[in-house]
Amino acid sequence: MTFVSASNSIKLPSGDSYPLTGLGLWKVPQHACAELVYTALKIGYRLLDGAADYDNEVQAGEGLIRAVKEGIVKREEVTIVSKLWNTYHAAEHVEAACRRSLEDWKVDYFDVYYVHMPISLKYVDPKVRYPPGWSYDGTPTGPLELEDSPFHKTWEAMEKLVTLGLVRNIAISNMSGGLVMDLMRYARIKPAVLQVELHPYHAQQNLVRLAQAFNIHVTAYSSFGPTSWVGISDNVIAKCESLFDHSVIAGIAQKHNATAAQVVLRWATQQGVTVIPKSSDEKRLKENLENELLSLTEGEIKAIDKLDAGLRFADPGAIDPRLAMYA
Repeated sequence: MTFVSASNSIKLPSGDSYPLTGLGLWKVPQHACAELVYTALKIGYRLLDGAADYDNEVQAGEGLIRAVKEGIVKREEVTIVSKLWNTYHAAEHVEAACRRSLEDWKVDYFDVYYVHMPISLKYVDPKVRYPPGWSYDGTPTGPLELEDSPFHKTWEAMEKLVTLGLVRNIAISNMSGGLVMDLMRYARIKPAVLQVELHPYHAQQNLVRLAQAFNIHVTAYSSFGPTSWVGISDNVIAKCESLFDHSVIAGIAQKHNATAAQVVLRWATQQGVTVIPKSSDEKRLKENLENELLSLTEGEIKAIDKLDAGLRFADPGAIDPRLAMYA
């Protein structure tokens, strides 16, 4: 299999390029993050998908700075993503949250800045705890305190970030179709990207079609389905087998002399959906990026489509019923 040094891209409405394969930074430990980002950029990744809540933006920025200093990439060649956490939805906190993440990354602007979830939680002063997490007191089982911050006010504050030059594109994540449609009624600057859980067990075809109808690009997280959710959503994982072991995926992989991971990723990217897998292994990082070299047949894509069982692993409603975004 021939190696490509950079992934293909699509064009956002702003004209900016957005790669079809990027590196997701969720659950990457601080001690490994800088080296992982540096290695990924050296391999050819040009999309880094981070978030304040991941608690590794400082280290991700260190990896980026190292790659830039060594001439591996220029800042403008890398699509850097961050996300507004739930506790900063009040309009008066949005800019400060964005600036904190920019400072952590040591960059002047984000290429894409998401509202992480359509959930408003009570504000936690960064001087008290950062990142604040879910519970108001910061404990694993502490109470969740909601905040009455209307989303249209949050979005107005997001639009201001573009006006200020802090962000080039604003985006949404974990939003259902109804919420997307509502946002499109009043948004002065439309969302450029919608990031959602999407994999063969949860294809979300109707939501993808809706986003495409509004010219919103779709990014998939948890592309490997249950793999990322062991110890978090075990009750859902028990309902399915690993995508890597599934006979349909394995058969297609064998036919193409590819890995099962490449097939799962290509099922998405060949349909114009960006993927953001991660791996701590350099060989697998390369393999994941090379998914775009595959060319699946229409029949193979349809065979994978049939695996859709509506299995969602990321559901805040499991934490607290008031957070059931997808009810």
